[in-house]
Amino acid sequence: MLKTSLSKLTIFILTGFLMVFFIGMSIVFGYTNTSIQLAYEAFTQFNESNEHLIIRTVRLPRALIAAACGASLAITGVLMQTLTKNPLASPGILGINAGAGFAVVLSITIFHISSLQAFAWISFLGAGLAAICVYVISSAGTGGLTPMKITLAGSAISAMFSSLTQGILVTNEAGFEQVLFWLAGSVQGRKLELLAAVSPYLFIGWTAALMIAPRMNVLAMGDDVAVGLGLKLGRIKIFTGIIVILLAGSSVAAAGPIGFIGIIIPHIAKKIIGLDHRWLIPYSALLGASLLLAADIAARYIIMPREVPVGVMTALIGTPFFIYIARKGLSQS
Repeated sequence: MLKTSLSKLTIFILTGFLMVFFIGMSIVFGYTNTSIQLAYEAFTQFNESNEHLIIRTVRLPRALIAAACGASLAITGVLMQTLTKNPLASPGILGINAGAGFAVVLSITIFHISSLQAFAWISFLGAGLAAICVYVISSAGTGGLTPMKITLAGSAISAMFSSLTQGILVTNEAGFEQVLFWLAGSVQGRKLELLAAVSPYLFIGWTAALMIAPRMNVLAMGDDVAVGLGLKLGRIKIFTGIIVILLAGSSVAAAGPIGFIGIIIPHIAKKIIGLDHRWLIPYSALLGASLLLAADIAARYIIMPREVPVGVMTALIGTPFFIYIARKGLSQS
């Protein structure tokens, strides 16, 4: 774990370079053979060739969307784990992604909505509904909110929304192929217009997450300590929930329900930087962007010329990590 501010800043800069490196690799590597020089020329000496068009209209949007969604999912993981005191909390595990995905699928297949701006708001609505359901279920009964109750409630809500989504697709074959690849979590074929539609909400979510970082440090000490130090507990929890819905909803609208980024990255970042959210949140953002970019690059080569959805790649990476964290938590309980 890094101790001094100088070493933290140095590693932070290197992590930023790592993200930029993966953005560059995402632009260069793929089914169509290109090079770093060709990618550079696509932006400085554009000649409308197929390679230049692919780089500018396909790979650049794909890389930027992957970076934005990876950063957002990692930040939501940090906030949710601190808020719930649950090391397994993430938008995927607690049903937030499933709720947002269900809302978008419903809007596409039943109501035939195609507006990019509408997708964002619909995704927020589904994410918010899932979050409310998880809170109501896990707070019922005795014992209050516990990590185990939150995880079980999230699993139940995730299963319910996933089943409803599958039911819609089974009864609506016309919309099945349209949303199947998106549902697995993918950044393939996404346009910059889609990123532009959700970017205001992402920017608000990122900025708000950095603003509440000092309060998240207090909240991490426990609710009783936080109240004793004057933290408005209800207000900060609601505000954090809104940030989670903004970031998770925007990510689902842009790339589908991609899982495990929000579980993996906060734990890695904590090992590197510690528990100070003023550093943890930006570190997690850069690492989350890098992981999703790396997973997307790998997904292009496994069954080339076809592609594996990046959500499948993150599941392959994240499942062993999830099992490790779950076993570690059980052994300490």
